[in-house]
Amino acid sequence: MQARSKTEWRQQVLSRRRALDAGVRAAEDRALAELVTAGVVTGSVACAYVPTALEPGSVDLLDALAGIVRRVLVPVTRGPGPLFWSEYTGAGQLADAPYGLREPTGTVFGPEEIRSAGIVFVPALAVDRRGVRLGRGAGFYDRTLGLAAQDARLVTVVRDEELVAELPEDAHDVRMGWALTPGSGLVRLGDQACSSPGENAAE
Repeated sequence: MQARSKTEWRQQVLSRRRALDAGVRAAEDRALAELVTAGVVTGSVACAYVPTALEPGSVDLLDALAGIVRRVLVPVTRGPGPLFWSEYTGAGQLADAPYGLREPTGTVFGPEEIRSAGIVFVPALAVDRRGVRLGRGAGFYDRTLGLAAQDARLVTVVRDEELVAELPEDAHDVRMGWALTPGSGLVRLGDQACSSPGENAAE
């Protein structure tokens, strides 16, 4: 049987997200916001993102982060290339931006600002147990994550059913070290996956 392509995976995941019951979505979003305060975060600076309507999480997750770290940085798009960053200071300071995103209206920092973060939360459509992440295909994060600090924790946020056995992988894909899901919490990914304090082992 031929393996599914990235395009096929994207179509399947987006279809399921669109069909998700609003009550289930809200419960999962609350769970994710609670989980980020339960020993997940490392360092005093976190990079995250403002979730779109079809991404797990909400601004409540960002507010939870802002309550436990000194700075929360979220992406600002400036055309093809690595992401720029701006500090999240509340939902009221977000404005509509290209690609259906919302971005802060404050000072914009260069792509290298990601190096200040001890943890980077990365959006995804799915991730596999090796750490291979399926994004939307624009490549923004693949161009950005190589700038992160070497010891930064790279965490992708997905629904439980979007943590899968294996996804197609390209040479430029940057693997994730962890997945954060509403039901399982922080799951270690990769060949050396094991439980650590505050984490659940991938089964």
